[in-house]
Amino acid sequence: MLNDILKNIKKPSEEYMTKAENRTANLLMPPKAMGRLHDISERLCAIYGTLKPEIKKGAVFVMAGDHGVVEEGVSPFPQEVTGLMFNAFLNDMATVSVLGKREGLEIILTDVGSKFEFKNNQNVKNEFIAKKVVNGTRNFAKEPAMTRQQAIECIEAGIEITLKYIKEKQLNIVLTGEMGIGNTTPSAAIGAVITGVSVEDMTGKGAGLTNEGVLKKIEIIKKGIDLHSPNADDPIDVLAKVGGAEIGAIAGTILAAAYSKIPVIIDGFISTAGALIAYKLNPLVREYMFAGHCSEEPGHIKMLEYLSLEPILNLNMRLGEGTGAVLAFPIIKQAANLISNVYTFEEAGIPK
Repeated sequence: MLNDILKNIKKPSEEYMTKAENRTANLLMPPKAMGRLHDISERLCAIYGTLKPEIKKGAVFVMAGDHGVVEEGVSPFPQEVTGLMFNAFLNDMATVSVLGKREGLEIILTDVGSKFEFKNNQNVKNEFIAKKVVNGTRNFAKEPAMTRQQAIECIEAGIEITLKYIKEKQLNIVLTGEMGIGNTTPSAAIGAVITGVSVEDMTGKGAGLTNEGVLKKIEIIKKGIDLHSPNADDPIDVLAKVGGAEIGAIAGTILAAAYSKIPVIIDGFISTAGALIAYKLNPLVREYMFAGHCSEEPGHIKMLEYLSLEPILNLNMRLGEGTGAVLAFPIIKQAANLISNVYTFEEAGIPK
């Protein structure tokens, strides 16, 4: 499946990008008076292949996984919290669920790699999919996080689930989110390997480590990278050796969106680690990505710079879940509204 998806991702329409730029230049306002909103709207035109883009229906794909490296003390929270949060996501108690529902977004939670066995029932408000590839990754400070085949299966799980819901729910935009105690550690490892930025500059406090805790986290990440020597030019190797199941699934969601020719709003640090994996598998996916925000993790801006993505928001957030992507969603909707419905000087009968 993965190779077929990678081979069939196409570049957004250059013809409609040119048409959109021309329309922007003639909108009933001073040139580019709405700033970056114009850049977003033009990219939407190219992605959708129309001068009248409309964001109709979207969903947040929240991927869940656990991490063996947590046993090294890289998180202030116990691993059990990953599974305990499932009920909060499914019953509109978690932040991404509350914010997302207000924007009319579907919330779809997938367990691709947690250690928790959730007993799904019909009394939940959002959708749950059990697509478990691993029962938590292994401790990459001692052994590879996953096998290469498991890493591929995590990516393919994200692709399969996202394509299914794009078709069934007629989605024309998707958002990425995640849940996994300790997942800033594999994200920092992936970021350091792929971007070439030092582990020190890539690593932050995550969910609230002390300064001493951050130094230990840096040491653990360096140990894992030195032990396994992941190949920066082979994203599946990187994912398998120092990554996480949910990070692979996020990469799959991004690939599925690009394959389906719809935009994808990337959330924070962990989601952007998934974006790095997707980008290294096929650089064309970058053309479909919008960076929802820049998180407080110091490495996040380094990742975004590597991807040449400028964050839409910077609100000093560090939650994850998909919250930054959700908050950027109405801005992207308004960008579509802008180019679709503001008149040009000619349409308004006003001399330019």
